[in-house]
Amino acid sequence: MRNYRMYINGKWVDALSGRTFATVNPSTGEELGRVPLAGKEDVDEAVKAANEALPGWSKMTQAERAKAILRFAALVKEHSNELIDLEVNEHGTPVMLARGFAAAAVDQLEYIASISRGIMGQVLPKSMPNTIGYLQRVPIGVCAVITPWNVPLMMMLSMVGPAIVTGNTCILKPASVNSVLGVKFTEILEKADLPKGVVNLVTGPGGSVGDALATHPGIDMIRFTGATDTGQVILKAASQTVKKCVMELGGNNPIIVCEDAEVEKAARLQAGRHYGNSAQNCSTPGRYYVHEKVYDKFVEVFVEEVKKIKVGLPWEESTTMGPMANLGQLERVEYFIKTAREEGARIVCGGARPTTPPLNQGYFLMPTVVADCKHDMTIVREEIFGPAAPILKFSSEEEAIRLANDSSYGLCAGVWTKDGSKALRITNELRVDSVFINMPRMMTPEFPWGGNVKGSGIGKSDSVCGMEEFTDLKFICTSYS
Repeated sequence: MRNYRMYINGKWVDALSGRTFATVNPSTGEELGRVPLAGKEDVDEAVKAANEALPGWSKMTQAERAKAILRFAALVKEHSNELIDLEVNEHGTPVMLARGFAAAAVDQLEYIASISRGIMGQVLPKSMPNTIGYLQRVPIGVCAVITPWNVPLMMMLSMVGPAIVTGNTCILKPASVNSVLGVKFTEILEKADLPKGVVNLVTGPGGSVGDALATHPGIDMIRFTGATDTGQVILKAASQTVKKCVMELGGNNPIIVCEDAEVEKAARLQAGRHYGNSAQNCSTPGRYYVHEKVYDKFVEVFVEEVKKIKVGLPWEESTTMGPMANLGQLERVEYFIKTAREEGARIVCGGARPTTPPLNQGYFLMPTVVADCKHDMTIVREEIFGPAAPILKFSSEEEAIRLANDSSYGLCAGVWTKDGSKALRITNELRVDSVFINMPRMMTPEFPWGGNVKGSGIGKSDSVCGMEEFTDLKFICTSYS
């Protein structure tokens, strides 16, 4: 079993304490390797390196930084098999899906590099005689990037890439369960010949390392994706030094299937989308509101589609759903299924771990459909983040909108109807950041994601909007009289 190191100021180092922790294969429960357990002193070293690298990196031309990102993209493509292997073994992503994530990651980096050269400022309308005022985009400074465990490679690339291409320096803290992938990511990035200190890697738990980053006076911005309760802790800690925070947090995303929808199409497409990555996506539907007149048909077709899912070892080509990423999340989803039974819902399929080898050794859970749910049930109110789909009935458009909005989250939603005016009417009433009409949520670098609705986050990610979050608009006014 290999011992891994962190990357600080262009050097591979152990934690100053010498302490390590293990990452685990979720398919087998076996240890994959040991990584440094960073402490506050290690964070201090990383912050110092990032601050020392900031002046030189931020003064480089945008073209030079964009070319560095393109070199990195080429290296990610070259080493994609190694990254895919780690995503499969450290996260449990089915190999077919992991290939798609790796390809999308390269596309994301190439997109970031191309649009970054158009990130500029604007000249303001003249309001005083003999003066000109303009806004110039400048880097925020040193960014702490704290990535989630659910889509590890994609999230590292989509968060670190925009941070450094816009002239910031960066400290990456991957989720503990993805630490080996974080090391491999940084090993590849090192080959792109960025100046030392531009990107630094620290590994360890959020409770200690994340807190040290959030409170550090030498860090100017926190970019975090993860659970809402963790985001609240980071915001509180970051407020002590008044840092900028951009956060994509939780979601409990409603899907409304109207009486006039193409019900079979809706059920098949949503079921096919729901269980991808073992439903460990912030955009996974959290609750389906289906009109009572088409409810039975929707459940029937949805279940038919779910039964086609092949749960298996992630390195097998036929597998379409692998294990959950960690034991804690598996037990959390099992709790939601248990409370759904106790509160009167009906488990139509799934609901338990597989009992036969080899799947009984890992963190596997059969894809689950929970019908006849009520809006006040625990499984409906909470973010599940796992392979269980609660389905509820509604009788009127007003009821569907009211129930969909009755949540502490506001990330995204879906609407299925053949009536265009109804789709827009419902969309305008939904308090969410994104709405997808007659389609599941689609992912592309050009589309912005997240926003400022309820407990689902602060600021945008992806697209030009997400890149601009890593910059400040400096106002400059000069007299030419």
